Amino acid sequence: MGRYVVRRLLQMIPVFIGSTFIIFMMMYALPGDPVRALWGERAPDEAQMAAMRESLGLDDPILVQYWNYLTGLLQGDFGTQIASRREVIDVISEALPATLRLTALAFVITVVVGVGMGLVAGLRAGKFSDRGILFVTLLLISVPVFVLGQIFQTYLGVRWGWVTPSVRDSENWGQLFLPAIVLASLSFAYVARLTRTSIVENRRADYMRTAKAKGLTQRRAVGVHLLRNSMIPVVTFLGVDLGNLMAGAVVTEGIFNIHGIGGTVYDALHTREGSTVVGIVSFIILVYLVVTLLVDLLYAVLDPRIRYA
Repeated sequence: MGRYVVRRLLQMIPVFIGSTFIIFMMMYALPGDPVRALWGERAPDEAQMAAMRESLGLDDPILVQYWNYLTGLLQGDFGTQIASRREVIDVISEALPATLRLTALAFVITVVVGVGMGLVAGLRAGKFSDRGILFVTLLLISVPVFVLGQIFQTYLGVRWGWVTPSVRDSENWGQLFLPAIVLASLSFAYVARLTRTSIVENRRADYMRTAKAKGLTQRRAVGVHLLRNSMIPVVTFLGVDLGNLMAGAVVTEGIFNIHGIGGTVYDALHTREGSTVVGIVSFIILVYLVVTLLVDLLYAVLDPRIRYA
């Protein structure tokens, strides 16, 4: 196990470097001058612009800029905002709690609703409830998140007044519930279909016939044997999806006016704050890599037959 963890950690290094290099080049190698953008429609002061570029290191070749950024990351420095000169790590620390609450709530909804619907559909394969769940999940997969968010916001919030159309307090879990459903809709639809497929396949496995022959109750056979063995592909998806939820929060937070990581990235893209975008994306990449490693290690818990060399 120890060797496997070390090997995976070493594999993360080129993945992280490659991912951050791509996003860095996308933000800094594209046409446009982020320093010039600070003046807006006004005539820029060339001397001030030159001094600001020098202080930010924007006069260096692009590869030198990336190397300086990468070495700064090793010291916990995610860069500095161009306009406010704030540390990006401070911006992340300020916006992260709202996104974590939204992502955590969306993840819980994904697991509970997705696995629950998939279990019902798998145990009742071919029946009306199975067809209904497959129809609903297919509908959710087909509708883009930003469309679903606008529909929920318009009807549930504005016309019917059942919920607050925009989040006024990101610490209020009740106000985050509707955005979390919108954010989790695509995920729990996939989880439900994946769980159903896995349940249907494993119901015909030899260990299920053995469990029934031993006289185990239906609840115990399903809960201890069937569900546990069916969760391996689902856990794989959930591990990947956790990073997708954080990335997908960009759209959801914009719709419901949540000032989190997503909203910060959205604003930074409009103002060409490349350092903010690169810093936040680098943070999300780190989270994604760590969660992926934890999911791989969780396989051995779900299936004792799995061993890591």
